[in-house]
Amino acid sequence: MDDDFYMNQALAEARKAKAEDEIPVGAVIVAGDRIIARAYNQTERLKDVTAHAEMLAITAAANTLGAKYLTDCTLYVTLEPCTMCAAALRWCQISRVVYGAEDDKNGYKRFAPEIMHPKTKVEGGVKAEECSKIVTSFFEEKRRKKL
Repeated sequence: MDDDFYMNQALAEARKAKAEDEIPVGAVIVAGDRIIARAYNQTERLKDVTAHAEMLAITAAANTLGAKYLTDCTLYVTLEPCTMCAAALRWCQISRVVYGAEDDKNGYKRFAPEIMHPKTKVEGGVKAEECSKIVTSFFEEKRRKKL
């Protein structure tokens, strides 16, 4: 299994979010070669601004492992994490973050590029075009419906 495989799993989660009229961001957390958590944005459903895919995945992974630290784990997420999610990733000491599309408006690199844990490896651009397309098409549809 490789980064493309796991990003496809995150994209499947993003599609679930889109089907529920949530901003389509999906995430999976992998330990070894096993997916231990899957999540998608649920801020509307849960009426919770912190219910981002990454936050929900972190909680699920910690519950699966029975530990608060996610060392030796990789997060795959379709969109660059925001500063809130990046801070949570720092606190859980995740080993690696792989994201698809850049988030020039709200991504952590814009506001706090040094926020990730010093040992966390971050890689962007995996399946970037597909990850970007699901988000941009979601907002295009929203704008069309308003008109």
